Amino acid sequence: MTGGTGNIVAPLPFPTAARRELADGQLRANLRRATHTIRDKRLRVVGEVPDWEALRRSGAAIKDDVLARLPELLEQFEAAATAAGATVHWARDATEACAVVTGLVQQTGSTEVVKVKSMATQEIGLNEALAEAGIAAVETDLAELIVQLADDTPSHILVPAIHYNRRQIRDIFASRMPGVDVGSLTDEPAALAEAARRHLRAKFLSARVAISGANFAIAETGTLAVVESEGNGRMCLTLPETLISVVGVEKLLPTFRDLEVFLQLLPRSSTGERMNPYTSLWTGVTPGDGPGTVHIVLVDNGRTETLADPVGRQALRCIRCSACLNVCPVYERVGGHAYGSVYPGPIGAILSPQMTGPDAGANRTLPYASTLCGACFDACPVRIDIPEVLVHLRQRGVDARRGRPSAERTAMRTLSWVMRDRRRYAAALRAARRGSAPLRWTAGRRGQVRRLPWPLSAWTASRDAPLPAAETFRDWWAGRDPTAGRDHTAGRDRAAGRDPVTDGEGDRDQG
Repeated sequence: MTGGTGNIVAPLPFPTAARRELADGQLRANLRRATHTIRDKRLRVVGEVPDWEALRRSGAAIKDDVLARLPELLEQFEAAATAAGATVHWARDATEACAVVTGLVQQTGSTEVVKVKSMATQEIGLNEALAEAGIAAVETDLAELIVQLADDTPSHILVPAIHYNRRQIRDIFASRMPGVDVGSLTDEPAALAEAARRHLRAKFLSARVAISGANFAIAETGTLAVVESEGNGRMCLTLPETLISVVGVEKLLPTFRDLEVFLQLLPRSSTGERMNPYTSLWTGVTPGDGPGTVHIVLVDNGRTETLADPVGRQALRCIRCSACLNVCPVYERVGGHAYGSVYPGPIGAILSPQMTGPDAGANRTLPYASTLCGACFDACPVRIDIPEVLVHLRQRGVDARRGRPSAERTAMRTLSWVMRDRRRYAAALRAARRGSAPLRWTAGRRGQVRRLPWPLSAWTASRDAPLPAAETFRDWWAGRDPTAGRDHTAGRDRAAGRDPVTDGEGDRDQG
């Protein structure tokens, strides 16, 4: 756990971490196969909805309404949940949230808890905090279980073990899962799922405490909702005596009816399904049905600071579907671990720096982990304009360093001076062409150099550098055949069915 914000501070600058991940060919193959499969499924089911764009706009409008009235809606939720028998706790940051949850588990006397897949608990570093207190947290989501058994960290919001293939998962189960029959275990999905089912069933039946997050929290009724695909979450939500739910304050929806929109947007955008296989909703405590004690921990952890930014606050619309990850060309090649935060990919590149502050460790490099291609905005079910926020955060970083020496700023000012005068610009082009002559023998057929000397080596460290053209457009234009332009025009007129001699001048003669 890193300080009071939890696991959302990148330990390494993104370029450093990405370079390490790019060296893993198996990782890139696993990522490409998985993201393309999910992406194609999503496109098919979204294409079936005639009003998909209207749904996206509705989702964005509802979430913007939540952000505009957040204090009011939080109080409404607390009152409704408390009236239904739940106990609501408030936590300013990860440290407070972990302390609250750890204390609640200790009050039950339990030394083991079962967990529903939850980004919020990963964000605050809850498993590590519980372990320090002598409490074992067992992940019950299949992908989360794989990552936990491997002593690894998730690399995807929806599919935490996306960086593993079936053979690797089989090896993890064989070496780390207690009681598994190694001799009969194969890498077939059914066999792996059965091994996990046998391992988890005993945990479900013996657990007295469960911990969950929530996809949505309804202010009107105090209801929490969890959507999942496996059913393991429902086992956690119904069998134990005590249920503790850790919920980010932005997860609110104003009314129960608002679920109609999001239960269409979320499954299609996340797993490419028309509806979620398991949607669990609970409101406080119902005697004789489910846990007898329900706690809800509402966590801020940087969300209020994010809300204060008029441009960046749209990141708080996020419903954690991961659609932006699956279409991102950067994520597809480096995976989630390169981002360093529990929130990887495009949404992590704008959410993590805002929640921790722009100067928190290496998070200041995350807004640059993008090509600004815009595919993430097109895929986002709540229309978060991620490219806009990325540029905004980059500008904020530049503004924070304004007044300090900057090689980039000096270069841009020099280019601005050169390009303001056509003579200087023409002279610079000639100089660049002559100066690049010694490099032409190292360039490939496309006229690009893979390595340049310092300080230009910073550019070629991650991309090739194109050499100046052998002839500039200005030179070509100055040396062209003067008749070529007239011939071209005449040809264009004839193609349009006009006579270049009579159509223009003839009309004036007739007038």
